[in-house]
Amino acid sequence: MGVRRHSQRLTDDDRELSPYTGWTHEHWRTIADRTLLALRDFGSPGHASLDLPGPPSRSGPASDGLEGFARSFLTAGFRLAGSDEDPHDHAGWYAEGLAAGADPSSPEAWPRLTDFGQPRVEAAAMAIALHESRRQVWDKLDDRTRSQVVEWMAPALEVTYPASNWLWFQNVTLAFLRSVGGPCDDGVIQENIATLDTFYQGDGWYTDGLRSGRATHYDWYNGWVMHLFSLWYCRMSGSDLLDGYRDRLRQYLDTAQHLVGSDGAPLHQGRSLVYRFATAAPFWAGAIFDAGSLRPGATRRLTSGILRWFVEAGAWDDRGLLGLGWRTAFPPMRQSYSGPGSPYWAGLGFAGLVLPPTHPVWTDREEPLRLEQSDVAVVARPPGWLISGTTADGIVRVVNHGTDHAGPEPGLEDPLYSRHGYSTTTAPDLVGAEERPDSQVAIRTADGRWSQRRPITVLTLTPHVAVSRFPVHFGEAEVGLTVVTASVVRGPFEVRIVRVDGEYDGESLALTISGYATCGPASTVRPLIGEWQEGSTTRHGVNAFGDVSVTPWVEAALEPGRIYAALVVLGDSEYDDQITAGIDGATVVVTWPDGRQDLVSLAE
Repeated sequence: MGVRRHSQRLTDDDRELSPYTGWTHEHWRTIADRTLLALRDFGSPGHASLDLPGPPSRSGPASDGLEGFARSFLTAGFRLAGSDEDPHDHAGWYAEGLAAGADPSSPEAWPRLTDFGQPRVEAAAMAIALHESRRQVWDKLDDRTRSQVVEWMAPALEVTYPASNWLWFQNVTLAFLRSVGGPCDDGVIQENIATLDTFYQGDGWYTDGLRSGRATHYDWYNGWVMHLFSLWYCRMSGSDLLDGYRDRLRQYLDTAQHLVGSDGAPLHQGRSLVYRFATAAPFWAGAIFDAGSLRPGATRRLTSGILRWFVEAGAWDDRGLLGLGWRTAFPPMRQSYSGPGSPYWAGLGFAGLVLPPTHPVWTDREEPLRLEQSDVAVVARPPGWLISGTTADGIVRVVNHGTDHAGPEPGLEDPLYSRHGYSTTTAPDLVGAEERPDSQVAIRTADGRWSQRRPITVLTLTPHVAVSRFPVHFGEAEVGLTVVTASVVRGPFEVRIVRVDGEYDGESLALTISGYATCGPASTVRPLIGEWQEGSTTRHGVNAFGDVSVTPWVEAALEPGRIYAALVVLGDSEYDDQITAGIDGATVVVTWPDGRQDLVSLAE
């Protein structure tokens, strides 16, 4: 395996410049370097492929090797763009890989964009990397290699990209080709932009595609592709769309900054979370493109907090590799498109390195997060989220009443999208539909089948109250019942209210309200309205935060038309026994310890 080139020591913390994280530009540069250097032990002879350990993706080992090269080259491109120094010759190493991979006669030739979909994603990563390292890499390639790289990318103009975030992959690839005299059709780009604009739902939020007209697919792709790539397309092409995309990013950051805990942990929700600190990418974009939502010192505090959290959590193994997982390697997070090189999409989180060390984002003193100054209560309307962060413990909780990653038809819910609650310190248990779900409102049949929370329809969304509904089905046909749920949120507390409407003459049913699956912080559920049985479920090896997870729950015999309520709490909190809920006609009255009341109607 060679010398341990990835074991460079981090410089000491600088608590004068960075009083919250201690980290500076030097820390970021060192981590990028040692990430890249560790990969060299797994490079093919010509450097065109990174053959990393682990099971292959559905696209196969050749595609996975390309993925490792392209995604790590993205990190190298950012690293080279912001500095004239290249002590490890990243430029030379990746230039050799370009020559070997783009040559169709080479034993290391990459899969073609016409073969299947994944190379089209990796072409976009290379397009950005080549744009950013143009002086050090592209301009120094010989004419033959440049021509072969263009020929390898050129089918981007002809192949089909799905109507999703992938359209930005096509656009940035074509933008690079246009910049070097390759084939490009502005009509294709404009058509893609028109389609992508239909995904925009306001307040800075994009849904990642539409499913039969439903806009309910929200996750971190909103930041690390929809915003980052739209702005990078402008950076590569000088587009007059820059101001509009910048304004959308500004609106997004107004909300997204509150999806990171004070310890640096990002919200654990949505797919492709193996990309880890790619969650920092939209915040760097704010500084790179002058979106203005965060001051330079606050941007570095937020992004350094994210990166440091993953470093200290053990995201890199003892070989210096990023495995498939969240904190450490966690194989159940692997999705069908995930291969050993997939986690290096985390390189999007190194985007800030395109800014020189003299930029204010690196030289200004760190400033605190708003969460470190006061509790946060924010509404994210398009995804249907109530965001509640508490200064005392630094945890951010998201109560979900609008996101389900689903079309209008019945089907199995995705635990990464359809749960009632997500947070920065917990993850859903990755279990099958036959098991009791965590952080959910669910109905159980006598033979142990569980209702699936999809499709969700949001009904009410205010700073402290959200109401939504979903039809009752068990993965197949609906049974004539509808679940209406409400959340009343203040600080760490959520009063979760449920009524099931409709006629049903089948077998007896049970109603469950479950709390967060936790591997550490306290998670409790306390009955408020209804006759409940209390319990908990302990599982092993199914949670990204630890080997043992515990989910508290309460369960009651279901009577359609009746109102039920329970208090769901994440974290150590006082006063939970002083929170009450009562029924006044069709209204639920929630009373808080300080005497404040919230009145909640479940009427549609």
